[in-house]
Amino acid sequence: MNPYVLMILLSSLGLGTTLTFASSHWLLAWMGLEINTLAITPLMAQHHHPRAVEATTKYFLTQATAAAMILFASTTNAWMTGEGNITDLSDPLANTMFMTALALKIGLAPMHFWMPEVMQGLDLLTGLILSTWQKLAPFALIIQTAQNIDPLLLTLLGVTSTLVGGWGGLNQTQLRKILAYSSIAHMGWMIIVIQYAPQLTLIALGTYIVMTSAAFLTLKMSLTTKLSTLATTWSKDPILTATTALVLLSLGGLPPLTGFMPKWLILQELTKQDLPIIATIMALAALISLYFYLRLCYAMTLTISPNTTNSTTPWRTQTTQTSMPLALFTMATLGLLPMTPTILMLAT
Repeated sequence: MNPYVLMILLSSLGLGTTLTFASSHWLLAWMGLEINTLAITPLMAQHHHPRAVEATTKYFLTQATAAAMILFASTTNAWMTGEGNITDLSDPLANTMFMTALALKIGLAPMHFWMPEVMQGLDLLTGLILSTWQKLAPFALIIQTAQNIDPLLLTLLGVTSTLVGGWGGLNQTQLRKILAYSSIAHMGWMIIVIQYAPQLTLIALGTYIVMTSAAFLTLKMSLTTKLSTLATTWSKDPILTATTALVLLSLGGLPPLTGFMPKWLILQELTKQDLPIIATIMALAALISLYFYLRLCYAMTLTISPNTTNSTTPWRTQTTQTSMPLALFTMATLGLLPMTPTILMLAT
């Protein structure tokens, strides 16, 4: 892609998100979301491949539907209450419609069906943007309106997403689909606690972005998109293989890695709010997700010789890719747990 065009598209992505962050009125927030969608569409279709075009079309249709629902919800709210402010969302119908639209935007279950299919059709860098940057603007709106939304709806969306994210990833062999289901499960953790402690949602979103970036950049470095090729990466880069296994375990939420921090704090908050059953369901759903991360770790690090794989073992060629972002994200993914009190203090 032409670097000038790429610069304009990435600037538009930044502009759309910033516009939504800064807006206090519905129309401006909606415009920000639309700019975001229109900016990422050419990035998704840049490889002129039928799968990429199909993924772009699916993404565009779901995002356009969600945007139309947001516009309809805000118009309904303005009609009923005379208010156009984001924080004055007091009409129950507009509330529910708005939350449903944002759930469709970020891929919360049961509005998640587009997410794995779209991710599978994209290259790893665009998939990284889709699963990290594109979540920021909708989350800014959800955090602003969470206090007005029905708590039962938020709890149902959160629990369903963690369960679907766990179950959906179990049978997958394509790594991009596994990361899509991982994203759905993490979104569920963020939504479940948003009504009680929005700062924990921000912490969970931050750690999710760091861990997912590390996972995507690792896969890009080793040029891997499916489970069978993952099993041969140890011969090419043994150190990267070891850190990748730890990154995956961090995504699964094992201590003493960074991924344990948001899960620990969210379970603690749910227990404080006298919701032990919900906390138990969430912890068990995390175990289901952990299984497919362990499966990836097993394929990477424990299926070494004398086991045979169907994939060709790659040559140990020098890569020309820059490794600094990967190193920084991997360090943050593995070592931020001791910083929990500091992060909590900064967030509150």
